Amino acid sequence: MINNDVFYMKIFILTNPSKLPITNNRFKCYSSIIKNMPFKVLFIAHAPDADYKKHRSVIDTGMYKLYSIVVKNQEEAVQVSKDYLQNESIEAILLCPGFKHGDVAEIFEAVEGKASVNVARGDGPSSKISAEARKRAGYFRS
Repeated sequence: MINNDVFYMKIFILTNPSKLPITNNRFKCYSSIIKNMPFKVLFIAHAPDADYKKHRSVIDTGMYKLYSIVVKNQEEAVQVSKDYLQNESIEAILLCPGFKHGDVAEIFEAVEGKASVNVARGDGPSSKISAEARKRAGYFRS
């Protein structure tokens, strides 16, 4: 449970530290912690031969931390999403175009609305190009 007074002060410090009405060390400390927290995003893609424990990477610029993981199926995507929310405090999940609307909804429910869930989709011609490339790579079974 979040104490609303403390939460308000944290947000106030983040958005406008010069107008803080109270300037004791406790609030300065919160300001420092909040300002230095990166925006954390989890990118999930599908591949039939993926091993999500092995096929992953992290890019950290200091202000932006991108975790990318390739999963084999929807069940792994749901589990990875929940794990990263709990263990890495991600704030957004970006899914590859292969995720269907129902998959997106299932992931959003799995993270209990505590992280945004977005899909990287292109326009019609781009989606066709991507689908053809995945077909050539063997993603779809005949």
